[in-house]
Amino acid sequence: MKTSVIALCVSTTLAACGGAVDSSSPLPRLSAATPATLAGNCNALAARLAFANTAFTSVQDVPAGTLKVAGKPIAEHCVIEGQMNQRVSPVDGKTYAIGFEMRLPVAWNGRFFYQANGGLDGNVLTATGEIGGGGPLNDALNMGFAVISSDAGHSSSQNPLFGLDPQARIDYGYNAVATLTPMAKQVIRIAYGKTPDRSYFDGCSNGGRHAMVAAARSSAEYDGIIAGDPGFHLPKAAIGEMWGAQQLAKVATATTANGLPDIKTGFTAAERQLVAARIIAKCDSLDGVSDGMVQDIKACQANFSLVNDVPTCTGNVRDGSCLTTAQKDAIGNVFSGARNSAGTALYASFPFDVGIDGANWALWKQTNAITLDPAAAAFTFTTPPQSASLITQLSSYALNFSMDNDAPKIFATSGAYTEAAWSFMTPPDETHLSALKQRGAKLMVYHGTSDPVFSSNDTTDWYQRLMAENGGDASDFARLYTVAGMNHCSGGPTADQFDMLTPLVAWVEQGKAPDSVIATARDAGNAIPNSEVPADWGAGRTRPLCPYPKVARFKGGDVNSAASFSCS
Repeated sequence: MKTSVIALCVSTTLAACGGAVDSSSPLPRLSAATPATLAGNCNALAARLAFANTAFTSVQDVPAGTLKVAGKPIAEHCVIEGQMNQRVSPVDGKTYAIGFEMRLPVAWNGRFFYQANGGLDGNVLTATGEIGGGGPLNDALNMGFAVISSDAGHSSSQNPLFGLDPQARIDYGYNAVATLTPMAKQVIRIAYGKTPDRSYFDGCSNGGRHAMVAAARSSAEYDGIIAGDPGFHLPKAAIGEMWGAQQLAKVATATTANGLPDIKTGFTAAERQLVAARIIAKCDSLDGVSDGMVQDIKACQANFSLVNDVPTCTGNVRDGSCLTTAQKDAIGNVFSGARNSAGTALYASFPFDVGIDGANWALWKQTNAITLDPAAAAFTFTTPPQSASLITQLSSYALNFSMDNDAPKIFATSGAYTEAAWSFMTPPDETHLSALKQRGAKLMVYHGTSDPVFSSNDTTDWYQRLMAENGGDASDFARLYTVAGMNHCSGGPTADQFDMLTPLVAWVEQGKAPDSVIATARDAGNAIPNSEVPADWGAGRTRPLCPYPKVARFKGGDVNSAASFSCS
């Protein structure tokens, strides 16, 4: 790696070696990071740390083997805990701060990694640096990166009511990342005697949203970004979740203890299994082989019909062997996406895929849709926010949410709430990423085609628009990989164990574009098994994740080997 970088710098008059031009591409190639060793021990580091409006509350040595990833010990490192910008809200009287944790390896590879966490945030998760997919076998810290994790400006005890505070909303949306990044790089400079040569960013779900926002807002700060199942239109997705709950409520056959429709009975586990089986029957072989996976998800939508390919119940039969006409209408509405009474789309449609049978699909569509999503909508995405007393009535709020009158409030401002949710939650000019591109930075996005909360259709639509923005081809700096059968970030009947970070570093620092990423199905023999991997798939199944719009197609050979597929 060092030799190629030196040769490149010698061969060009731009010999800044951090912006040298790759002869095979008009875009700059960023130079490779060089390693360093922690200067002194953790105790000595603690005495040197300083940054404006920041309290470093703890600096501890973590001996090798204290932390493990997939059973493998992580090397010795320092863990730093702290808070930035502590304040008392003038709105709700609560104390807020941006909490963080940094882990600095003694043997450092010269790179910084921002670990973006998911959901409503509020927790400082262990800063190990996840590298993509489900059940990872390695992490960024173990690879030698300096890693930071954050609560995005509020504690879990403040969820979901932190949305009552205008600044907490903005910190959650984008400001925590913008504030923590320069602090983290300064800590690294103090610890190792230099700032990071290269900086990387990764997250899934809301973390994927953070990643997409960073690509737009922090393009000068990050050289490589991974966005997994990105909820970059999160306010609209929350509306979509409540829309789905309302559709299932129409065909529920029972009520809950509070007298509301039990939406789990609107589409039972047996009925989801039935639909998944019919999808497989119509779509499995479209990629060239019948293997229980639908790689050509676009062709599947043209081939599968919920109305025609799933048996229709007669009489009052509801035994899992059919769907009623009313159910087909309701489920069809769920997949068509939220819309108002005028028929205007409020969120994207969802593709039919076999992961509809996954436990995670049911969790989001039939539990989180009436708990987590209405909480986010009521207190963080609606302006002005709803009264705190609504927290005991979230299911009712979700089932009565007005697609005509309530949905537009994600675009509103009011009084102290000077930024709308659509402004602080989403990446500005999301397809205008020229600043990221022209620096030589790279973006890798992945999305499960069975994600029930953030639609992969929404992400493929974004990528198509990004391609159009870049003359029809954005693959020289941004690539999208869909993951067949994967639910939200992991799980489902899928090959969801993959490493996006290693190929991203090779792309950023060596100019090696990732033409595919190998994913493994976590069968019973895997170090971190996925119980939803069918037993008849065999051991150690692998698949290539192909850059959109290419599809993994069978070319012959061992059906369980990625080598038997090509991206075309």
